[in-house]
Amino acid sequence: MWKLALGFVVFAALALFIIFKAGDKVDMSGEKHGSEATHEAEPAKPATPAAPETPAAPAPASK
Repeated sequence: MWKLALGFVVFAALALFIIFKAGDKVDMSGEKHGSEATHEAEPAKPATPAAPETPAAPAPASK
């Protein structure tokens, strides 16, 4: 029983430490949908030149 109480105290202390450390930057409102959701655009990928078409080399003849 004392282990349960100790675990609760440790968990509560850790949670309070994280909350106080983060300050007002913690968003506890859950998932966002609609206009309040922020989506960042994916960075543009640089265009790569197409590899020249080369015929496949013939397989060496096995003896």
